[in-house]
Amino acid sequence: MKGVIVAGGMGTRLRPLTLITNKHLLPVYNKPMIMYPLETLKKAGITEIMIVCGKEHSEAFINFLGSGEQHGVRLSYTVQDKDNGGIADALRYAEDFSDDENIAVILGDNIFEDDFSESIGKFTEGAMIFLKEVENPRRFGVAVFDAEQKKIIAIEEKPQEPKSSYAQTGLYLFDRTVFSIISTLKPSARGEMEISDVVNAYIPEGKLSHSFVAGFWSDAGTFESLMDSALWAQKKAQ
Repeated sequence: MKGVIVAGGMGTRLRPLTLITNKHLLPVYNKPMIMYPLETLKKAGITEIMIVCGKEHSEAFINFLGSGEQHGVRLSYTVQDKDNGGIADALRYAEDFSDDENIAVILGDNIFEDDFSESIGKFTEGAMIFLKEVENPRRFGVAVFDAEQKKIIAIEEKPQEPKSSYAQTGLYLFDRTVFSIISTLKPSARGEMEISDVVNAYIPEGKLSHSFVAGFWSDAGTFESLMDSALWAQKKAQ
């Protein structure tokens, strides 16, 4: 399986920090943010990775990470033309890179403690998402379960009245059909190609599975979550 790190976007919630550099290059305790998703993929056995970034900071990513050799991975890069195109728009740039293989997609601001090698090793087709119970699900894509609480019947993007407290974290496993699904999408009311729409497309055919994140997880896209991530990383390092 190949890996894709989505590291585009404008980082508006972290301004003025992101007026200086890309959000994913900001420090989280003792290393840049993007090292955490890179290490999550590597720990799961994925060493061939593409980074999708915005054109303004592509050179900074390359200068920092290079070929990936020093980190034990092989990196390639591509540029997302639209700063606000959305996660699904960013993913479509990885179609040639995927070479019809299954892919693991991780957001560049997501920090995980868990080891996902078992889930990735068992994945064969469809899509798989990873859920975490959160205090403020309105910030995220939220899982809607059936009456038995076993199957996901929908993912609602940033709902005002969440039907559960389980957020869709920024790690996804997709088979090769993901790119044909993306080609049919239209921008949401936010003007973005939503990754939740991609996930929802797998549900009618019964091809969406899920797992729960046991350890620490953070979407480090706000000042509060960035601080929480840094404190967790400091504690773990010590």
